[in-house]
Amino acid sequence: MNPTGQLAEDRALLFLQQQGLQLVERNWHCRGGELDLVMRDGGSWIFVEVRHRADNRFGGAAESITPAKQKKLMHAAEVYLASKAIQAPCRFDAVLTVGNQPPVWLKNIFA
Repeated sequence: MNPTGQLAEDRALLFLQQQGLQLVERNWHCRGGELDLVMRDGGSWIFVEVRHRADNRFGGAAESITPAKQKKLMHAAEVYLASKAIQAPCRFDAVLTVGNQPPVWLKNIFA
């Protein structure tokens, strides 16, 4: 991960922890996908995609979560849950950062 992406992920993690979420895993990889942040919110598992853009000139951070990326995220989450034998509510969230602006938290992005 490049330094800018690492900084964006650090900012997103701190922001989510300030909202009460608990970190479980960071940068979890499997064949065919990666989960930036795996967090807990009470009894729910939250799979967080972190997207950063320096500015919005070439499209926003949210638009970069394409259908292909969504498919990879869902696959990685399925593998993660199966590998840990987890049967609990889960959702997919995104934390978007643009430049030095405060993070934007989008909950349940695939609903």
